[in-house]
Order: sequence, then structure tokens, then C-alpha cells
Amino acid sequence: MKLGLVTYNLAHEWDFDTLERNCMETGFTGVELRTQHAHGIEVTLDQTARKTFKKRIMDSPIDVVGLGSIFEYDSPDERVLQENIEGTKEYIRLAHDLGITGIKVRPNRLHESAGVDRNETLRQIGLSLNQCAEYGQEYGVQLRIEVHGSDTCDPKLMQKIMDAAPCSNATVCWNSNDSDMVEGDIDENFSLLADRIGMVHITELWTSYPWARLFQLLTKNGYSGYCLAEVSASQDPIRFMHYYRALFEALSGAE
Repeated sequence: MKLGLVTYNLAHEWDFDTLERNCMETGFTGVELRTQHAHGIEVTLDQTARKTFKKRIMDSPIDVVGLGSIFEYDSPDERVLQENIEGTKEYIRLAHDLGITGIKVRPNRLHESAGVDRNETLRQIGLSLNQCAEYGQEYGVQLRIEVHGSDTCDPKLMQKIMDAAPCSNATVCWNSNDSDMVEGDIDENFSLLADRIGMVHITELWTSYPWARLFQLLTKNGYSGYCLAEVSASQDPIRFMHYYRALFEALSGAE
């Protein structure tokens, strides 16, 4: 496994040159670029700008492993749902043009208070994800749905979403939430999604979350991709990143 960085929140004000320099200095070898941040990677880039940025990415010593979008498919409003699906497809095309192999999307909430059955919402999310994943497959761009949301962060609910999204290009971004734990143990919930994990987000490694066990389970599952740090901003980011990498290596056995 390799250590990378989600640019939300720690690096949201860094342009790409700063991001590259800070990651190289601290041993973070990959990044997921959150959209609407200072890196400037948006669908508004014209084809000339996309070609220029693609060359910049291809020449970089760090891996740009994905775009982190905020598209979600839970809304009972058909217009809002279609806007999110079409927005996802726009970002798939952007990722393809930039040579980036994946994008992150998310569920966000259930709508039971509005009278919508939770299973209906979960199925809608899964079917929408599957549609986008099939579209992404045509462009060589993987869909990674984050285990996210006040209710949808429950791995058992995420499993229902994935049951409605059988396309192999639809994967899970494990998000290292407290809701993963059952009496401090993550084995049961991890097993529900293990065969669909395409990316991993990790948070503060000094919390009570069973980090060493997570890394053991990922290794046992054959995961060799990135664990991307999604952490808060720091007044001394370089020092923080050095410490974070050391702790990651100690807990995961990485070198």
C-alpha cells in the first residue's frame, strides 16, 4: 500500500506546484484532487488547457489518482438526480482528458422524513452509480463511491447500494468512519465491502479507530493501492505530513 493525500482539507489552498513540492518533500506519492479548490482542475478547462494540464500531470513525480467530486444520487427530485448524473459524466470526460483513472462520488442522505422508503433511495443510488460506472468504463475511468453520509456511512447500507450496482467499474472508497466499528471491531463490516474496494481514505491515525487492523485486512484482501489521508488543515503542514507518514508506516508496515 502507498500513502497519498486527499486535498480536502489540508491542501485546499495549494496550487498544483505547491501540492507537488510538499508531497515530494514529505513522501506522499499520490493525490486525489478535490474539485472547486485552488488546483484549478474543473470542467470549465478548454481542450487546450486540458492538454497542457495532462502533460503537467504525466510529467509529475506524484500520481494523480483521482478527482474528488461531490456528486450524489440520493435526491427524490428527478431533476436534481439527473443533474448529478450528468455532472458525473462531465467529470468522467475531464478525468479521461487529463489521464486520471478515477473519480470519487458519494451518497449523502436518506429521505425517510419526506416519506421515501430507505430501500428505494439506496436502490436509486446504486442504479445511478451503475449507470455512471458503465459510462466511465467507456473512458477508462473508475467510479469510487465514498462510504459517506449521516446514515449512508453504514457499511450495511452501502452493501445494499453496491448490490444495485453490479458493474465491475463501480467500486467503494472505504472512508474509515467510526460507523465501521461494532464494539471496536471492523472485521464484520469490512467483509461486506471487501471485494468492491477501489480506494481508501484514512483520517487521523492517532484516534481509537483500529488502524493497524484495517491495514492488515487490506493487505490480506490483496489491496495494493493508495491510502489517502483526509485530514484537517495544519499551521505547519510539512511537519504534520512528516509525522503522519511515519505513523502510517509504523501502523501499516509500509516502507
